[in-house]
Amino acid sequence: MSKDLTGKTLGMIHAAVFTAVSLEPIAKEVMPEVSIMHAGDDTVQRDNMKAPIGTIPEVNFYKFATFARFFEDAGIDIIVLACSTFNQAVEFARPMIRIPMLQIDRPMMEKAVAAGNRIGLIGTLAMTMPSSQRLLLQCAAEAGKKIEVVPVLNEEAFKVLRSGNPAGHNAMLMEDIKRLSGEVDCIVLAQGSMAVLDKETANNPVPVYSSPRLAFQRARSMLEEM
Repeated sequence: MSKDLTGKTLGMIHAAVFTAVSLEPIAKEVMPEVSIMHAGDDTVQRDNMKAPIGTIPEVNFYKFATFARFFEDAGIDIIVLACSTFNQAVEFARPMIRIPMLQIDRPMMEKAVAAGNRIGLIGTLAMTMPSSQRLLLQCAAEAGKKIEVVPVLNEEAFKVLRSGNPAGHNAMLMEDIKRLSGEVDCIVLAQGSMAVLDKETANNPVPVYSSPRLAFQRARSMLEEM
């Protein structure tokens, strides 16, 4: 039986404020009694996108640590970094922040590492792929396991989504998932926005993991253990 978490507060830090709209409903499904607070800065995503692939502007790590400190001072119980691209910000901020922090992709990556040795990684933003692959390999190293990552980048799907055609975006990614399923033990989806495919991938021949629900389930467990 789940512990009642009434009075607890989860803080989400976003690289772009629009992601709060899609993530809060999932968080509330998992922990309806927990208060959800948001902090975000659209310039974080803007500057991540401007930076060379595989690099993150130092100022964005500073912004995350600043938001995290504000949340700590405000009495927030746990922080979730809701961006995959600069997930390393949690690692940089950890020595400075006393409350627990969670990268939104970490539970997904750990689940994938446990599921197989050859892992597919599908993304729609080039800037996210290096960070996602780094975290996946980091989780494997922590588990004492050697894995092979098979990356698939579909930037055209992101363009289709931004043009206002989510159905087209989803169809393109499902084609990638079907093709990759014959080559890997499991698949992880690099962007939290791809969680819209959860129902479509439920009966896929190999497991397909997206991050938001797994992250909020982990956050709930962490709150229950406090």
